[in-house]
Amino acid sequence: MTNPSDFLSFDEYLNHWASERPTGIAMQQDDRIWTHADMEQRTASVIAMLTDLGIETGDRIAWVGKNSDLYFTLFYGAARAGIVMVPVGWRLAPAEWEFIIGDTQAKAVFTGEGFDDAASALQGKLNTVEHIISATDANALLEKTPRRDFKAAGADDPALQLYTSGTTGNPKGAVLTNRNLFGLRRPAENADLPYTKWDDDEVVLVAMPCAHIGGTGLGIMAVGSGLPAIVQAEFTPDGFFDAVEQNGITRLFIVPAALQILLNHPRCASVDYSRLKYILYGAAPIPLELLRECMSMFGADFIQAYGLTETTGTICMLPPEDHDPAGNPKMRSAGKPLPGVELKVIDGEGNALPTGEVGEVATRSSNNMAGYWNLPDATKSAMAGDGWFLTGDAGYLDEDGYLFIHDRVKDMIISGGENVYPAEVESAVYGHPDVMEVAVIGVPDDQWGEAVKAVCAPKAGHEIDPESIIAWTREKIAGFKVPKSVDVIDALPRNASGKILRKDLRAPYWKGFDRQVN
Repeated sequence: MTNPSDFLSFDEYLNHWASERPTGIAMQQDDRIWTHADMEQRTASVIAMLTDLGIETGDRIAWVGKNSDLYFTLFYGAARAGIVMVPVGWRLAPAEWEFIIGDTQAKAVFTGEGFDDAASALQGKLNTVEHIISATDANALLEKTPRRDFKAAGADDPALQLYTSGTTGNPKGAVLTNRNLFGLRRPAENADLPYTKWDDDEVVLVAMPCAHIGGTGLGIMAVGSGLPAIVQAEFTPDGFFDAVEQNGITRLFIVPAALQILLNHPRCASVDYSRLKYILYGAAPIPLELLRECMSMFGADFIQAYGLTETTGTICMLPPEDHDPAGNPKMRSAGKPLPGVELKVIDGEGNALPTGEVGEVATRSSNNMAGYWNLPDATKSAMAGDGWFLTGDAGYLDEDGYLFIHDRVKDMIISGGENVYPAEVESAVYGHPDVMEVAVIGVPDDQWGEAVKAVCAPKAGHEIDPESIIAWTREKIAGFKVPKSVDVIDALPRNASGKILRKDLRAPYWKGFDRQVN
């Protein structure tokens, strides 16, 4: 008997569920409902449409827009044929879209509903792009393009390219294969852990941004499980409540800041949450008081997820049994490795450290990316050999194998679930006529986990107006990256080699916290 957990490609899963559950709901957005048979047929038509556009195996296509059933249809179809989807964050500035799409060398850009202006913003600026296609035109093309035979992609063919920035400023494309996306399903199936298994009556809410693994990844989980994915353009409280009441969702991924927004909404207390089984959250630990309120309100099991884009999302989970409304030491951890995932903590020479000692967290599993797109040096520096990936996070393992994150080696800030890299923000601030130098840090924020702060030193004879810095930066980068506050000091602290001492800048704000990550 075929076990779908053994499959390692979109083509296998789409064919399997179309055969096993042809009339079962695979995806729904608003009043558009697609069965498993529909999805197999439509994704086959996607391949024919892309072929007619001159797009071949190994090529990239890009999506600029919010979550959409069209996005997932294009993605799954492209992946079946070895064409790589690159979703681009809709909240990014047009200049950031331009860089990412240019880097991919994509031949076609698809724009979501409400993003027709993206076409004019990108027109003529991208050498490789031959087609910019609106959602309306893409749907029309799909309807009139019949399926044709195609060669299915294999387990190790790339399927998805997600962009994640680094300390050097420019985003890097993490290339994820079919195996990366599906390889942990078999170990999860074999493990005696209820929260890694999916019941046949489950319904998944996909509301986090598709340019993040936490958004697209939920859609992939639904494909693997043969279950309905309720796709929403973006997270809103009413959208969540509607999905609970009308669609009977059983699990979702969310960030703690969004949970707080839900609790504060007047509709929250009147909704029946009896079908909601699991609330997965990530990007930040959940404050104890917020956990208490959420457990009382939603009655669901809570699971903290830790992972990176380069690890295809979650590699550690803090399970429901460790979420204690009275609090316990394990709640400060990121949890334990998923079945099929190895973790170790290493020193600067790559040697494994003993229990309790802080070092860089390294991981090995089928989830580790194939590499960074067209960046062999960056790939080499991130891959420690023998299949190990260096996360850039500092932490330690306790005697029970729980991972405790202590700090970020790479200085990344996570604000409301969005990754913000200091180098990007610093580049945006540089050039302001009053600024000599700038360092960007994350500081604690009750709502967003962390908030972006710029620390600036003025040019000789100049004074810095913090509001001017914020306005200047807002013109250059996405709003969530813009500093929420600006400190002005005479000179930035540096070590003997001239490196800015970010820890010294952060220290006053993190005093009294157990770790330098909120």
